[in-house]
Amino acid sequence: MTEQIPASAGWPLWEVFVRSSRGLSHVHAGSLHAPDSEMAVQNARDLYTRRNEGVSLWVVRSRDITTSDPDAKGPMFESAKGKDYRHATYYTKSQGVKHL
Repeated sequence: MTEQIPASAGWPLWEVFVRSSRGLSHVHAGSLHAPDSEMAVQNARDLYTRRNEGVSLWVVRSRDITTSDPDAKGPMFESAKGKDYRHATYYTKSQGVKHL
């Protein structure tokens, strides 16, 4: 059973993810407004899989998604100091090895 949102509150925003075929990952397709998850799936099917693009849909309320802060990009994603071995540029090519 899904939680119904009163019309006066406005419909929440849902993020839609579509898996185009078996074995592939779901990919973000877009966003839509719907009163509950069931209606969000129905609307996502109508909106994002009109031409047989998908085999599976996920919908997630936007407010339930937590993201990193774009302004904290540096500290969040830069490599830890002293761990240069994580980068391929750290290694040198051995002599006699071709095709690297």
